Amino acid sequence: MIRTFSEIHDAILKEKPRRLAVAAAADTDVLTAVKMAVDRKLAGAVLVGDEAKIRQIAADLDFNLNASGVEVMNEPDGALAARKAVAMVSSGEAHLLMKGLVGTADLLRAVLDKEQGLRTGRLLSHVGLLQPEGYDRLFYLTDGGMNIAPNLAQKVDIINNAVDMAHLLDNPQPKVACLAAVEVVNPDMPATLDAAALTMMSQRGQFKGCIVDGPLALDNAVSVEASRHKGINSPAAGQADILMVPEIESGNVIYKAMVYFGHVKSAGVIVGARTPIVLTSRADTPESKLNSMAVAVLMAARKK
Repeated sequence: MIRTFSEIHDAILKEKPRRLAVAAAADTDVLTAVKMAVDRKLAGAVLVGDEAKIRQIAADLDFNLNASGVEVMNEPDGALAARKAVAMVSSGEAHLLMKGLVGTADLLRAVLDKEQGLRTGRLLSHVGLLQPEGYDRLFYLTDGGMNIAPNLAQKVDIINNAVDMAHLLDNPQPKVACLAAVEVVNPDMPATLDAAALTMMSQRGQFKGCIVDGPLALDNAVSVEASRHKGINSPAAGQADILMVPEIESGNVIYKAMVYFGHVKSAGVIVGARTPIVLTSRADTPESKLNSMAVAVLMAARKK
C-alpha cells in the first residue's frame, strides 16, 4: 500500500509517461508546479492559454519549454482554453486535466459537455489526500471541495470515487468512516442517519472493495486508543483510510486546519470523470500542487 507522497512519485517513474493538459496555463504558480513535475520526470505537459504570457512566465521561471518537450497551444480566452484542454484529454492527445487561471465553473462546464466532455454518469467529487505525521497511511478526505450537501445517493458515489482512488494507490480494501459529531444514531442529526444507512448497505454487499462504517466521530475514526476508551467495536474504528464528511463545510475546515495548523502534506484531485482532474487552490503551496499532479498522474497511468 502506498503510504507517502514520496512513494507516489517513485511509483510514477515505473509507469508509462503521461501528459497533462493545462487549461489557461498563463499563471506563475501553475507553471511553477508544472516545471517541478517536468523536471522530476513525473509528467509531460501541453499548456493551453495565452501563448505570449505563458512563454514570458516560463522565461521568468527559467523553464525552457522547448528543451522540456512542453507544447504550447495558443488560446487567450479562458473558457475556450478549458474546452480545448478537455478535448485533448477526450481524444487521447493528453491523459489528464489540470486547472490553470480559469474559473472552476468554466472548467467543469467543459468537463461535463455531452459531446467532448469527460463525464461518466457518476457524480464528480473532491478527494483531499493527507499525510499526517505519526500515521502509517495516507488519509482520503472527501468531499470538502465540491458537493455542498450531498444526499444519500450522492454519498454512495462520493464513497465509490474515493474507493476507486484508493485502489489505484494500492489499497485494495480501504476502510471508510462516515463522519459525524457522535458515534451513535441520533434522529435529530441527519448525518448519523445517512451513516447508518451506508453502513447497512456495506454489510449487505452494496459496496465493493471496501468496508463502510459509521457514524464515527473523527477521533474514533483515526485513533485506536480513542475508540477503545469509548468502547467502540467497529471495523473502521481507529483504522479508517477514507474519511467521508457529511457536508462541504466540515470537510473544508478539516482539510485547511490540517494544512495550516498541522502543516500536513496534502494533495487534492477531482474524481468521478473519465480521468482525474487536478483542481488546486491558488493558496496551495507549490509542493501541494506538485503532489496533486503526482496523484492524478499515477491514477491516470493505472486507470484501465
